[in-house]
Amino acid sequence: MTAPDAAHGTGPGAAAARTSGRTPGGTAYTLHGPAAAGPPVVLVAGAGGTGRIWEHHQVPALTAAGRRVLTFDHGPTTTGPFELAARIRELLMHLGLPCCPVAGHSLGALALQELLLTDPDLVAGALLAATRGRPDAVGEALARAEAATARAGTPLPPEYEAFVRLVQNLSPRTLADEAATAEWLDLFELAALTGRSAAHRPGPPVRDRLAEYGRIAVPVHVVGFADDVLAPAPLGREVARAVPGARYTELADAGHLGFLERPEAFNTVLLDFLATLAPTDPGVCRVP
Repeated sequence: MTAPDAAHGTGPGAAAARTSGRTPGGTAYTLHGPAAAGPPVVLVAGAGGTGRIWEHHQVPALTAAGRRVLTFDHGPTTTGPFELAARIRELLMHLGLPCCPVAGHSLGALALQELLLTDPDLVAGALLAATRGRPDAVGEALARAEAATARAGTPLPPEYEAFVRLVQNLSPRTLADEAATAEWLDLFELAALTGRSAAHRPGPPVRDRLAEYGRIAVPVHVVGFADDVLAPAPLGREVARAVPGARYTELADAGHLGFLERPEAFNTVLLDFLATLAPTDPGVCRVP
């Protein structure tokens, strides 16, 4: 689940050079930063699929650090991690981008985990936030509830949907801040009113993939958010244990949208991870 579009903003670094385009399959993408910065960091959003989710905090931090960034929209109709992995593969192949560093959140992380199994040569390293490698009781209960809501065909009132998203996605620390809570409620309600919310749209069941992750040979850093109820931190820790050589970081006072709640801490982990990756020959980067 992702934050609503209205939360994205444009941030202090969003004025960096931008190039937009669309793949033959119809995926809209944006490159941020100068071409001379080399292969971009590919940021993969969760359910809802808008690349603008990264533009308020992550894109400015990365471009300020001299990195180029690739964001893209995969849309709210993406059926699951396997379909999204195929879209990422098409995007990287279309732009001629072997060996890019990637970072994904929630569904985006699940898709990257599949890409690491099928196309490891496309990825230099992966940061996986709010991820999992197997189903759990809470997640399965939520999936059943969303499927039942979809079958009923009666949309929830925007005010109620906004409240549900609020408590699902944010930490108690954020909820204790009344001004911040009011702002988030407005944003979630706007998303519900305009149809951009990914809430209550049933997805495919989560498979147990932990055994397969033992075949991943790409550098991986898993980030868990301590107050995440949608992708509990212990499930992310399991992914880190399953992937040979993977590292794990857990951010306190952060819910499912921890990269927006605690952007400075998240960006520090992301930039530190990128610094550990071997440099990629800029000659292989053929981005226009």
